[in-house]
Amino acid sequence: MQITVTPESFKLAQVFTISRGSRTEAKVLTVRLSDGKNNGWGECVPYARYDETLESVTAEINGLPEQFDRETLYDLLPAGAARNAVDCALWDMEAKAAGKRAWELAGLPAPQPEITAYTLSLGTPESMQEQAAKNAFRPLLKIKLGTPDDMPRLEAVRAGAPKSRIIIDANEGWSREVYLDLVPHLQRLGVSLVEQPLPASDDEGLIGLERLVPVCADESAHDCASLPHLKGKYDIVNIKLDKTGGLTEALRLKEAALAQGYGVMVGCMVGTSLAMAPATLVAQGATVTDLDGPLLLAEDRDTPLYFDEQGVHAPKPELWG
Repeated sequence: MQITVTPESFKLAQVFTISRGSRTEAKVLTVRLSDGKNNGWGECVPYARYDETLESVTAEINGLPEQFDRETLYDLLPAGAARNAVDCALWDMEAKAAGKRAWELAGLPAPQPEITAYTLSLGTPESMQEQAAKNAFRPLLKIKLGTPDDMPRLEAVRAGAPKSRIIIDANEGWSREVYLDLVPHLQRLGVSLVEQPLPASDDEGLIGLERLVPVCADESAHDCASLPHLKGKYDIVNIKLDKTGGLTEALRLKEAALAQGYGVMVGCMVGTSLAMAPATLVAQGATVTDLDGPLLLAEDRDTPLYFDEQGVHAPKPELWG
């Protein structure tokens, strides 16, 4: 197996800010595989929150042996960005070798369009209201919050987009006390989901709280091994391929989470259409789909995913799978 790992940067359409900081570009790793006959590729976004860098993830991938497949890969690399890019590249290569689409290999029906959230960057209430008004035609908006001054921002977004569904991502930015103070207002303003309100290291504070708004696990949920730790804390699990370590584990996690009574959200890091393409398979029938990475970019892959009023569509074979 020949492996090539290439760091690439894609400019964002505008500065993207969350409670942890701002960025002007998406820095990704593109992984290309070849078995001598067939080629495949995948993308990952190393994430500092999980102690990943472009260099550390590249080293993980380059440390793989010459021979492996999707099942042996599971034991060679841990859940995370490195395994994700390689796993998705293997799916792409296997689909090309078989002359089938990846969803056929997975035993799934052809993906249908799924409405995706569109994320508003963290900013002043005035700037967020302006962002909301520009995107009020979208059925689902996601707001990045997680600061001590969030209520004016939320009120401003609701004023800017009175008809859109709103979900919130606090990125671990609140304490239990702040969340308890905010949650009645979230309910009043029609927020339909709040993502990771408390730090993953302190989410025991969610146990026993009245569920005025459904709570989704993000930083607390990575792969199937995470599920036992979510009981009593969360209602929904956010599945991201860069956390699960690829499509293979993401499909397993979706099945396990649904079997245990959780709702499923399918999310993403800020990456290109290549990173989102495999996730469209997982997103089928999800409670919430959040695959808006390409919508935040000023530049994308040569054959990008297609978005319209129906949502995000399945990838063309020229892109992936």
